[in-house]
Amino acid sequence: ESIWEERESVSHNQNTLAAASEVCGMLVWILVGGTDYFHLSALCWVMFSSILLWILTVFLFIIYLAGVHHRIPRVPWTTLGLCMHCSATVLYLVTAVVNALSVKQATRGRHNYNCWAASAFFASLTTLCYAGSGYLSYRVWKTQEEEQ
Repeated sequence: ESIWEERESVSHNQNTLAAASEVCGMLVWILVGGTDYFHLSALCWVMFSSILLWILTVFLFIIYLAGVHHRIPRVPWTTLGLCMHCSATVLYLVTAVVNALSVKQATRGRHNYNCWAASAFFASLTTLCYAGSGYLSYRVWKTQEEEQ
């Protein structure tokens, strides 16, 4: 497999993981936002971090899909993507843990409990998507560094 084919494969996998993190991340804040989350400051953190990362990922995803990264070569896009995905992984890991720990604050079987439990599950999936994107970004970054 040539370097170009590998890059295309990695790029396709990154786009797939970005789309998956968008869907799962959106489910996190929709599920939490549909409850009485504002009574728990931990869930306010979950809302803040999930919406922030969702917006940043949408922007990065649109930049890559539109090919803007080819038109502005001065920006180190691979390094930017690597930093974004790695920080998002760490931030979402904290978010998933906080979300999961907040579930016990709700009454089992009630609306808040079900939504918070589901959002904790999707936060874990989002963490895995960002971790996968971070790994693929690292591979691209390392390949570029070796070529220089």
